[in-house]
Amino acid sequence: VQLVESGGGLVQPGGSLRLSCAASGFTFSSYAMYWYRQAPGKERELVAFITSAGDSTNYADSVKGRFTISRDNAKNTVYLQMNSLKPEDTAVYYCRGVATTTIWGRGTQVTVSS
Repeated sequence: VQLVESGGGLVQPGGSLRLSCAASGFTFSSYAMYWYRQAPGKERELVAFITSAGDSTNYADSVKGRFTISRDNAKNTVYLQMNSLKPEDTAVYYCRGVATTTIWGRGTQVTVSS
C-alpha cells in the first residue's frame, strides 16, 4: 500500500510543473485524494482536494486559478497541474488518500526560484 509522488523540481517564477501521485496496493477509485504542501519552518497546508469519482474539486485560496487537481482512476494516479508558479509555492508536496484508512506519500520537492 503506497503513494509515490513525482514531477517536482526547480522552476523559474511564472513557470509550470505537473506533479503525479501513483497509487498501488489499494482500491484507488474508492479514495478521495488530497495534495498538501509544507514549506520550511511552516505547517503542512492543504492545497487541493478531489472526490473519489473526480466529480468535485476544491482549492486553497492561495492556489485557486493557478493549480488544477485531476485524477485518472484507470491509471491509479492523481495529478496536480501548477501554473504561474511563485517563489512562495516552494515546498515539499505530498499526496494523501482518504477512505476507511489514510495513506500519505513521501513527498516531492518543488522549488520556484530564478
